Amino acid sequence: MIANYCKKLKYKRKIILVTNACGDMDDDDVPSIVDKLTSDGIELVVIGVDFDDAEYGYKEEDKDPRKQKLQKLVDQANGLIGTMQQAIEELGTPRLKSTRPVPSYKGQLTLGNARTSEAAMCIDVERYPRVMVRRPAAASNMFIPSDKGKASAQSSSAVQNGSHTSQEADSKPSDAPPSSRMYQVEDAKAEDGKRRISPEDLARGYEYGRTAVHISESDLNVTKLETQAGMEIMGFVPQANYHRYMNMSVSWVTIAQKTNNLAAIALSSLIHALYELESFAIARLVTKADKEPVVVLLAPSIEADYECLLDVQVPFAEDLRPYKFPPLDKVITVSGKKITEHRNLPSDSLNEAMGDLVDDMDLSHTGRDEEDNPTEFMQLTDTFSPVLHRIDQAVRWRAVHSKEPIPPPYEILTRYSKPPDEIIERSKGTLAALIEEADVKQVPPKAQSRKRARNQVKPLSGLDVGSLLGKKSKKAKLSPDNAIPEFRQTLDSAESLSVIHDAAKQMGAIIETQIKESFGDLRYQSALEKLGVLRNEMVEVEEPLAFNQIMTSLKTRLLVGDLNGDRREMWRLIQGAKLSLIPKSLSSASDVDDEQAKTFLAMR
Repeated sequence: MIANYCKKLKYKRKIILVTNACGDMDDDDVPSIVDKLTSDGIELVVIGVDFDDAEYGYKEEDKDPRKQKLQKLVDQANGLIGTMQQAIEELGTPRLKSTRPVPSYKGQLTLGNARTSEAAMCIDVERYPRVMVRRPAAASNMFIPSDKGKASAQSSSAVQNGSHTSQEADSKPSDAPPSSRMYQVEDAKAEDGKRRISPEDLARGYEYGRTAVHISESDLNVTKLETQAGMEIMGFVPQANYHRYMNMSVSWVTIAQKTNNLAAIALSSLIHALYELESFAIARLVTKADKEPVVVLLAPSIEADYECLLDVQVPFAEDLRPYKFPPLDKVITVSGKKITEHRNLPSDSLNEAMGDLVDDMDLSHTGRDEEDNPTEFMQLTDTFSPVLHRIDQAVRWRAVHSKEPIPPPYEILTRYSKPPDEIIERSKGTLAALIEEADVKQVPPKAQSRKRARNQVKPLSGLDVGSLLGKKSKKAKLSPDNAIPEFRQTLDSAESLSVIHDAAKQMGAIIETQIKESFGDLRYQSALEKLGVLRNEMVEVEEPLAFNQIMTSLKTRLLVGDLNGDRREMWRLIQGAKLSLIPKSLSSASDVDDEQAKTFLAMR
């Protein structure tokens, strides 16, 4: 059946035989069976039920002759044989999916201008990914058919102009969740103030300040660089001058063109020259015509069985983030004096204690191999992506068991989620010494959120200083220049709800004034910060209604242009910061649910 169906096509041919070896077996046809399996490229896997297994301490009588016949068949066919217990445990070991190598670049690696100089070097090369992130399977929009007898799920189909654009199987068109996209612009003459427009009427553009700059389709080529595919070496740098933080991409491997011996010899000479001189090459790479050029660093790699160039993308000037942080080994005073002994700097004894802990937690000899010899604990070949294989496990389980709960992750996926017990036990003493040397103390629990009735700090004498001095409390007026600290101080000393509400109104007025008087978007970030503080404080004092009223009024004034012109850019910043109404999930005193808070952020 396999030979008739698969023919000579590229199928994975495998026969899995599950047997208890209790029936009669005739091994006269074993040679012909082996020849057929070998000629058709069929893999044979025999899983024995109740087979002898010394590892699990099980021995079954009266099966040795039959098992020997199966073992003979498997050996001659280059197959596999094992017990059912082994097969079940193997299910917990992820299977790595082999990927077909796809070159990202096929062309020439050049040094010098081949058009103008005869001394230029041109090598035919191919570039493949060396390390590439494997993403887990992504969930797509699905729906269960209305017929409860069906267990399969159907993909949703898009609706355009009232008709379904994708084919559907075993389901009615009305069962599919419809989806459509609609574009609207403001139009005072329309009934609802908005007019629908066709997607064909839209044009691409760029933001220049607060102006939308339209570039027609005929001019789009101006924004693109006209480039030709190629990898051109621009120069060389010593390995010591390159810093690891400049790696911007996954690593790629460049090899000589296959079946091109001259290219292999030329590339090998370049690789050995870089290796002997301890240098890297800097190259300009364009993988395809009219594609954006990138700068890559080429590093030599020489192994026992192959040679290649490894490359990673390096940044342009605009890609660097030159942040400056204070040094960790010294303190620089205002006068420029450098202090190496300070309470904020680690002492020699602290460094020694930390070094001892690092040595005790060394993983390079913590693991055990098959012969119980010390080896590396986390070997790359045994370290699998927990997220990727957990999703795969859950999907496969749910496909077969639609109602049963999903089992816990496989042990191999959680094996490296914590240090091994041997390391934990070994490092207890050094960890205790480090804690003592560093004077580590337990951080007190975070203070409870401030509620409506705040407990005032009382002096040790128990006297009311305010009453003794005869000062009468009065409502504080917030200063726009120091609004946030004064607002928080007012809430801390508030004795009634009226004081809280008045402070919130003042804060709202300051925010609106900043937006109204802002030149362009100059003061938008300051107003956004105050709005966030106002929202957080109203959540803590459980007064969501005060904030929601201020927020509703602010949105209305922003969208109708009541704050000195078009200020919708401020509303976009509010949307980006997700400063919506306070819902019930944040404060039980609110009358807004989560869906209403989400809808409130829409531009309408």
